Amino acid sequence: MFGNSRAVTSNQEGVHSALEATVRRHLAHPWRAPVADHDRAAFARAADWVGTADHRLIVDSGCGTGRSSVALAKTYPEALVLGLDQSQHRLQRAARRFAPLPDNLLLLQTDCSGFWRLAAQAGWRPWRHYILYPNPWPKSAHLKRRWHGHPVFPVLIELGGTLEMRSNWSLYLQEARAALALGGWSSELTALHQDHEALTDFEEKYAASGQKLWRLTAKPGA
Repeated sequence: MFGNSRAVTSNQEGVHSALEATVRRHLAHPWRAPVADHDRAAFARAADWVGTADHRLIVDSGCGTGRSSVALAKTYPEALVLGLDQSQHRLQRAARRFAPLPDNLLLLQTDCSGFWRLAAQAGWRPWRHYILYPNPWPKSAHLKRRWHGHPVFPVLIELGGTLEMRSNWSLYLQEARAALALGGWSSELTALHQDHEALTDFEEKYAASGQKLWRLTAKPGA
């Protein structure tokens, strides 16, 4: 893994000034955009796979080429792991790279925002939820494209469970922590040791580049 990755650059110096107003608006006004048919089909497949058995459920949102999903499935063999990504190409790479996939893992092409809404409507409450894409949308104009600034954020809160996010951009996780607090969640932001076990290729690459990595863990309840 190459060790020449650039650090995140942003025109933000602190938590976005519009974060609180944005989150409170989304909490007060549920998002009512239609859910795409392909997301409904993906959720139907997931629901059939999960079934009614009493398994712990782990959701790995934005799993990319599947390294994290495979690692989670092996770490928690008693759980069912759903790896979600909008790119069929990346998921196909996962199937080739890690074949054979663990029996307790299902990779699905879907938009997370649509899938989450269907899962919440069905009463799903994952045991653990991972969002590991490390540094989305660093420009200040793109607050609403980050999960904590997106209209679907209240649904993420509704799903509950233990949430874990990792990044090489501490400000991103500071914002997520502030947004979760507005939703009544408690969280802890800690630095990862340089020799920690990476869940994603991103983590491995940034660690090899000497960048500091961070983990946010959060649960419902202040």
